[in-house]
Amino acid sequence: MKISFIDHIVIIVKNITATEKFYSSFLDKPVYLDERMAIYETGDTKVFFVLPKGSYEHLDKDKGGLNHIGFGVRTLDELKAFETMLNDAAIKHSGIKVDQHGGMDYIWFDDPDGARVEIYCRPIE
Repeated sequence: MKISFIDHIVIIVKNITATEKFYSSFLDKPVYLDERMAIYETGDTKVFFVLPKGSYEHLDKDKGGLNHIGFGVRTLDELKAFETMLNDAAIKHSGIKVDQHGGMDYIWFDDPDGARVEIYCRPIE
């Protein structure tokens, strides 16, 4: 048996409205949205953004839990388009950088809850 894909990821957020507005700017519209949850599809993977059962507690991404979520594009032109979109939306970001481990280009920024988001350019070989 071999796992062949990631089916879904669940991320707890503190405000569905702010989260939906932020992620819809680059993931398109959610496939499902209500007052507690927004679900997006990206390739074969679903990403669920869900309100907590109780109070929201932010974890330090550099000390435990999810460090970042990386979405992928296939060309540098697509990555540059994301940089332009971030600039137009006045979203603070890293600028396009080169991954020291894989040599690929990427850009990172933080969502409304402080979760790190990365757009990684991995061309089809």
